[in-house]
Amino acid sequence: MIDENFISPKLTRHNLDRYLIRTCIFNFLKRNSSQLTGTLLDVGCGKMPYKKFLMDNSTMTSYTGLDINSAIIYDAHVKPDFTWDGIKMPFENNSYENALATEVLEHCPNPSIILKEIIRVLKPGGKFLFTVPFLWNLHETPNDEYRYTPFALSRLLTEAGFTNIKLEAQGGWHASMAQMLGLWVCRAPISEKWRTFLKFLIFPFYKFLLKKEIHPKTITDGLMITGLTGVAFKP
Repeated sequence: MIDENFISPKLTRHNLDRYLIRTCIFNFLKRNSSQLTGTLLDVGCGKMPYKKFLMDNSTMTSYTGLDINSAIIYDAHVKPDFTWDGIKMPFENNSYENALATEVLEHCPNPSIILKEIIRVLKPGGKFLFTVPFLWNLHETPNDEYRYTPFALSRLLTEAGFTNIKLEAQGGWHASMAQMLGLWVCRAPISEKWRTFLKFLIFPFYKFLLKKEIHPKTITDGLMITGLTGVAFKP
């Protein structure tokens, strides 16, 4: 079953907090899905919302969901295929052609351990796709550890052994303003009466900002970002 909150969400006054980040993640996966072949490991899989889309739009043969054994229960009816302790994944070396981690690395207290485990279980030439937030409220506390700059993330990936690392900003200045407005109006501690009124007031400006957004082609000094997407390879 496809969860439209993740797969191509429609913009409404009620999802101004989630629309941009979900759209950016889905667009990133759409751009890369046709290149995925063989097996994929979804690290920190949660409800595996992208499983059906990726299986239907790639030549992958299997999709394995892995989550920490103490993870928050997202859905009583959806369980990961495997659980782990955050130290050692229950797989042999060189097991998967692809790995995926959407909005996961910010929750890892020791990201180097996770990245080294991912590269261990990837086959030579294997691809790692990932996304991380930059503008997002504290969530799943106290298990919310980091907000990464592209430079720190690139360094961690390189130290873990990944090569051919390509990072891309999810959004620039206009998208960042829209993201903050959406988070504020949907999640700030204000009365529901004011929230309803402000959603009507902000909605046209939110759409205007997204219309004016120019997707950053390069990551440069002075850039404001909403988050990062990336692809890296095991040598």
